[in-house]
Amino acid sequence: MNKSELVKALAEKAEITQKDAAKALDAVVDTIQAALAKGDKVQIIGFGSFEVRDRKARTVISPATREEITVPATKVPAFKPGKSLKEAVAVKKTTKAAKPAKKAAKKK
Repeated sequence: MNKSELVKALAEKAEITQKDAAKALDAVVDTIQAALAKGDKVQIIGFGSFEVRDRKARTVISPATREEITVPATKVPAFKPGKSLKEAVAVKKTTKAAKPAKKAAKKK
């Protein structure tokens, strides 16, 4: 699903115009970005949490030149899904799966 499809689905679900849904989505994204830029954590109960994590400096080998390159430490955004989102996405397992039938071996 891309942004325009998300806006359309949001407009239908909230019974608002697509223009208003686009404004609302943009406002949510901008607000989350601003909070993360300040180093704040954004928690949406039932959905998940957005936070900033520190990534350590490390050395990697360039596959093209085989040279070692030092990648500096940085901060990266991260998302941790909430319990209800995990449950909604998880595949429901049946209580007892049917076993496949064994084929009889052919005798020559």
